[in-house]
Amino acid sequence: MASSSSYRFSTYCLHGAVSVSKGMKRNRKSLSNHSSLFRQSSHSRLIAMSADLAQSRVKTVQCRALEVDNKPSFLVGNEFQLDDVIEAQQFDRDILSAIFEVARDMEKVEKNSPESQILKGFLMATLFYEPSTRTRLSFESAMKRLGGEVLTTENAREFSSAAKGETLEDTIRTIEGYSDIIVMRHFESGAARSAAATASIPVINAGDGPGQHPTQALLDIYTIESEIGKLDRIKVGLVGDLANGRTVRSLAYLLSKYQDVKIYFVSPEVVRMKDDIKDYLTSKGVEWEESDNLLEVASKCDVVYQTRIQRERFGERIDAYEEARGKYIVDRTVLGVMQKHAVVMHPLPRLDEITVDVDVDPRAAYFRQAKNGLYIRMALLKLLLVGW
Repeated sequence: MASSSSYRFSTYCLHGAVSVSKGMKRNRKSLSNHSSLFRQSSHSRLIAMSADLAQSRVKTVQCRALEVDNKPSFLVGNEFQLDDVIEAQQFDRDILSAIFEVARDMEKVEKNSPESQILKGFLMATLFYEPSTRTRLSFESAMKRLGGEVLTTENAREFSSAAKGETLEDTIRTIEGYSDIIVMRHFESGAARSAAATASIPVINAGDGPGQHPTQALLDIYTIESEIGKLDRIKVGLVGDLANGRTVRSLAYLLSKYQDVKIYFVSPEVVRMKDDIKDYLTSKGVEWEESDNLLEVASKCDVVYQTRIQRERFGERIDAYEEARGKYIVDRTVLGVMQKHAVVMHPLPRLDEITVDVDVDPRAAYFRQAKNGLYIRMALLKLLLVGW
């Protein structure tokens, strides 16, 4: 798990310079809110924190990843390389592998064990402007399983001060005073980026409109590795609503990190994958192909990743939605042409795009996939709040 060099990579480096590192501000807040935790830390860690606080006075004048030493990045006690989790492009292979190792450790955490209390004293705020079942509950479960507490609003678009016209920035500035980390889902692409730029505590993007869903992509990659046993030299079929599906967009970004991956896009004409993803894959040397033949693609793939046609993204274009819905369905016929080692995945919820008789097939991985979301999110909360 060691890396040849250690660096701090801020979300801000993707979007512009900032005056003060969020990591430094977070350290200052953590010392204030969790003094009891730090009193239990080693003397050397306290010295490191003091050094960080001294460095917080230094302004960042240029946006870039900074190389700070030549020590391994992922040793226990080191800080996590990211200040926030906003988009899939933040991750490289080394960080992904290290996160997955932490997630595997999270699978072994038992109730009332010391490991189940590593986030005791920390508060997570879940701010969801769009409906969610798996993402919100898995984050809340993850926090509680590690000893932390949760502040939550399920429908912030309607039942928060946003309904009164409060700006997102003001909401974030308020909530960061109550919590140590914010998990946010929003209906606008780019909202998570704005929240991260405003907050002095970590922000996790739990989905921003048709933009990205990076934690879903992390659990998807984790699931593929667990189910198939590898991430290089695989073929993946992305099926369904590829234009509006933030999950497939984020997954495509992460798949580009691996070698000899081929991606097939299978979708109705009205919801084809957007050119920005195709151009990105091409720039990274990833082979991709569009097809309208689900059976042919399914016979070649290691992973068939089905998605729901998202009615909420069509607005008044009901005719277009009806045209797209139901065109590509994973059923027993599709299973019949799939390879024995291959799996069917889905970010859920599903409507009728996977028939229920597929559920009993061992290649139906989507409920195992959903459970993996718990372990990935436990790992991210641990890393963002206390480090490696």
